Amino acid sequence: MSSLSRRNFALGALAGVSLTACSNGIGGSGAPTIDARVNETLNYMYSRYPGTRDLANSARGMLVMPVMTEVGLGIGGSFGRGALRIQNTTVDYYSAAGASAGIQLGAQQFSHVLFFMTDEALMEFRRGSGWAAGADMEYALNDQGEMLRAETTTSLAPVIAVVFAQAGFRVGATLEGVKYTRIIP
Repeated sequence: MSSLSRRNFALGALAGVSLTACSNGIGGSGAPTIDARVNETLNYMYSRYPGTRDLANSARGMLVMPVMTEVGLGIGGSFGRGALRIQNTTVDYYSAAGASAGIQLGAQQFSHVLFFMTDEALMEFRRGSGWAAGADMEYALNDQGEMLRAETTTSLAPVIAVVFAQAGFRVGATLEGVKYTRIIP
């Protein structure tokens, strides 16, 4: 094994261990825990960003990911669990797992909500493979985060992504992919 591949293996292992050590829903007590976290996340979002309530009222469905944990040092990964809600009722549970490569350093946790604005977009997501490929430049430092993101879910379908409550420190410019997978908690 070359020293470069050993380093990449070690960095990947470190990212994996770091992700499992964070409170992101891994090993949680199932649906009630996810639903409680989704409720808390929505309440926080509505109180902090009041315009999102109108967005939610217009949306056909929302995928709420209360805690996404992201770690990176050259290569990185992310994980979280959440729920798809239609008319304020949870209809499915999802996990999101991602991988990234590029110039990056640090770890962060954040919340995000995907607002499906049309029935077609919601059906595409529920029937599709769930992949969202993206490229981003971002930073997050003590809940003062800014993101410039272009994702296939927001550019090819009427889906609006809201990312908020960043905590931690992560800098970089990366190419990444995220896979949302339906789960039974």
